[in-house]
Amino acid sequence: MRDGDGRGDADKDGDARVRGDGDGPGDADGDGRVSGSGDSGGDRAGGVEDLLRLHAPQVLGALVRRYGHFGLAEDAVQEALLAAAGQWPADGVPANPRGWLIKVASRRLTDLLRAEESRRRREETAARLVPAHERTAPSPGESRAPSGDDTLTLLFLCCRPELSPAARVALTLRAVGGLTTAEIARAHLVPETTIARRVSRAKEKLRGTPFRRPDPAELGERLGAVLKVLYLIFTEGHTATSGQRLRRGDLAREAIRLTRVLRALLPDDGRVTGLLALMLLTDARAPARTGPHGELVPLDEQDRTLWDRAALAEGTALVEESLRRPPVGVYQVQAAVAALHGEAASARDTDWPQILALYDVLVALGPDPMAALGRAVALSMVRGARAGLTELDRLEEATPSPGLFAGNHRLYAVRAHLLERAGDPVAARAAYQEAARRTLSEPEARYLSRRAARLAPGRPASRPAD
Repeated sequence: MRDGDGRGDADKDGDARVRGDGDGPGDADGDGRVSGSGDSGGDRAGGVEDLLRLHAPQVLGALVRRYGHFGLAEDAVQEALLAAAGQWPADGVPANPRGWLIKVASRRLTDLLRAEESRRRREETAARLVPAHERTAPSPGESRAPSGDDTLTLLFLCCRPELSPAARVALTLRAVGGLTTAEIARAHLVPETTIARRVSRAKEKLRGTPFRRPDPAELGERLGAVLKVLYLIFTEGHTATSGQRLRRGDLAREAIRLTRVLRALLPDDGRVTGLLALMLLTDARAPARTGPHGELVPLDEQDRTLWDRAALAEGTALVEESLRRPPVGVYQVQAAVAALHGEAASARDTDWPQILALYDVLVALGPDPMAALGRAVALSMVRGARAGLTELDRLEEATPSPGLFAGNHRLYAVRAHLLERAGDPVAARAAYQEAARRTLSEPEARYLSRRAARLAPGRPASRPAD
């Protein structure tokens, strides 16, 4: 098999997510043109910020397990993160960053608990809960480690059945993924106030809920929601919805780590294995996604010798394993697309007929506008750009939620690429410009603007029409 992307990149990667970079877990442009930018200096400059983002959900999980009080615990963790952001760059990162954060957050949570209700009662409760040696902030050199991995338990807590699907996703992206309310709102094309209400109500519903890993019966009930959230966290890490960085490597790595932990718990579940395969196959291409100056390199132009061959091999083996474990779902199929891309020695060698067949399966599994968009790209690679454009027109007319396409850049980016391939530079340039205006990602906007500039009157054609 070859390699796809995880979001259904049909664009370069054979999937439909059309995020903007033709090679992410959901790029739908068949040749990567729907993209934005590379991974540039973001990961290199992340430093303390990435470290804090990685540990934040683990620290929150530890506090909720020990004390309960989800909302107050989150406030305490935020204050600990602020303290670390101010202290660590000057004093150095502690030997055990997570332990340091847990101790500082525990101290702050104690203060918050004391301020709630009766001061005397809260002080007594806090005194019993917090060991004496944890009541002062640790020095950077301290390295006491908390026991266990609470992040996965926190993930299942955020996906409890009493929460609505929308609330589960919002709360998990906030508590586990570390996204801001604004980032979550942009990713879902809804107002910030809507996300803020979802998170607030979810916390209220979880008040008093025991912090424990679900038993086997509960696992089945919540697994679908957990997998969806892990997928969303990974895709946000692979191609950020907004900001200066195309990639947030800390989120992508944490999603992969959590999915590995989940697979260790459920080794026979094909959906879990398929999702892990999809993440690995997608992340394997990260080293080739940007050029020397941080510019986006679309999938068909990437130096494939830079791809992580170990990750590709592991991902491909997992795809084959997951397909032997019915029922086959969207993650296994998307991973199969990703494997096909990863197998191709060059863009020219990509097995687009098989990718199109896999997109047919994805569309049949359930309504997904992004999968349908990816299929249109795959169709264009098999039958020509005009066939893809005809399919895009049909999708715009038939999609039950036209706002999903009308409100973001993805449809415009795919259309621009297909128009360029079809030999209509004027319309393609206008579509690229519209896509650049609509995206909230600065790297994507720069990439799309460059594509438009190449089609300006008087410039030589970048590629022949097909």
